[in-house]
Amino acid sequence: MSFGIDTPGKIIAVHLNYPSRIAQRGRTPAFPSYFLKPASSLAASGGTVERPAGTELLAFEGEIALVIGEPARWVSPEDGWKHVAKVTAANDLGLYDLRAADKGSNVRNKGGDGFTPIGPVAISTEGIGQGDWRVRTWVNGELVQDDTSATLKFPFGQLVADLSQHMTLETGDVILTGTPAGSSVLVPGDVVEVEVDAPNAPGAPSSGRLVTTVTQGGTPFGDFGNAPVVDDLQRIEAWGSEAEHAAAVAAGRATPLAAADAPEAPALTDEIRAQLDGVAVATVSAALRRRGYVDIFIDGVHPNHEGDRILGTAKTLRFIPFRPDLFKAHGGGFNAQKRAFDTVEPGEVLVVEARGLPETGTVGDVLALRAQVRGAAGIVTDGGVRDWAAVQEFDIPVFSQGAHPSVLGRRHVPWEVDVTIACGGAAVQPGDIIMGDRDGVIVIPPSLLAEVAAEAAAQEDADAWVAEQVANGAAVDGLFPMNAEWRAKYEASKANETDGDRA
Repeated sequence: MSFGIDTPGKIIAVHLNYPSRIAQRGRTPAFPSYFLKPASSLAASGGTVERPAGTELLAFEGEIALVIGEPARWVSPEDGWKHVAKVTAANDLGLYDLRAADKGSNVRNKGGDGFTPIGPVAISTEGIGQGDWRVRTWVNGELVQDDTSATLKFPFGQLVADLSQHMTLETGDVILTGTPAGSSVLVPGDVVEVEVDAPNAPGAPSSGRLVTTVTQGGTPFGDFGNAPVVDDLQRIEAWGSEAEHAAAVAAGRATPLAAADAPEAPALTDEIRAQLDGVAVATVSAALRRRGYVDIFIDGVHPNHEGDRILGTAKTLRFIPFRPDLFKAHGGGFNAQKRAFDTVEPGEVLVVEARGLPETGTVGDVLALRAQVRGAAGIVTDGGVRDWAAVQEFDIPVFSQGAHPSVLGRRHVPWEVDVTIACGGAAVQPGDIIMGDRDGVIVIPPSLLAEVAAEAAAQEDADAWVAEQVANGAAVDGLFPMNAEWRAKYEASKANETDGDRA
């Protein structure tokens, strides 16, 4: 079997390296981390790979493979590249179904037979720099990955040097250097091709296309080892994003998310929106108070435009107090803050727990614009807003404690999305109904929305009638609230309006 390498030795793979993939994963490693792949996982171009019976998430990862020439032990990052004799293409295939069983070792989910296709041609590195390489991947003829080694967080020389601190890298050892964004799931019948080249080097040398066809395995895993397990998080990570998974479902290539099997009817229907149109937050809060809900106010927040109103379903974001090590681990890349603004859906209100601290910015112009473009109904934060003047120019309502120029990392660490939070003294859960106007913002439990909306709409109508009577000279005693006599007049007035409508 030819891999373009005479004597393949150890196969060492890097977890995360390309910034595009790091952003996708939402975590930024300080240093490279690795796992080993068995030699039995090697496969040549033109072969097949089985998706085992009982699994669904076989993912490809197009990669640049380094082949060690002169053995390396205790070499420096500056000298590391000199120990790489050849470069070729590799496909670091893996089963997300077995990630939980491996707990990071990747023995089972990435060690299967044929899970490391490599080749077909190994290119000499002579005269070519470590940043001059390109990797591209095609699935069924469509280009899905395209990146270069110039973008890597950990250059090739650093990888060689780091590994050489722990073991001797011997002639023929292979280092898989990470995959860029675009990795996704393969299904039986798919053909995946990976090519590595140096397009700007003399002659533009290429590995040629490394071709692998996916087949369906027929032998299930036995009950004497970990069984494959898949959940919605694994499905989304394997496909690359929730949107890409949804597109795959629509194309008949993926299993729907479990939550999508039996979707709940939305509490905030068009009918209820129409009922609450023009109804004051104060009126709705009174209806909630009559039901024992007195701590439903997001206190201290005000709109960025006079007259703004919001009504939508809560999507939550939680910040925790700043700590340097936690910010280093969670503040960069595709962090929780970016995930919240990049995944908010039309009609949702982003609610941010900023611990009631006005002296730091929690939303800026770029994120506010992103929420507006995605169709969010508004943003509520019990912290401050950066770029206040720019945010005021946008249409999206933003309720906050006011302006503050600080950037992320002064008081907060973006921590998690879609969890129960405390914002402005109110508990907010994903899916709660958020309603706001110039008086303030309240949280409505979805189970109470229909009855509260109906009652508040009726009360708003009655209050408008009362105001009309006061404007015409009536005294408020007995009218507000209405006694039996005024109540009878009000109901008679409503009955006359109904009769008039019928005529």
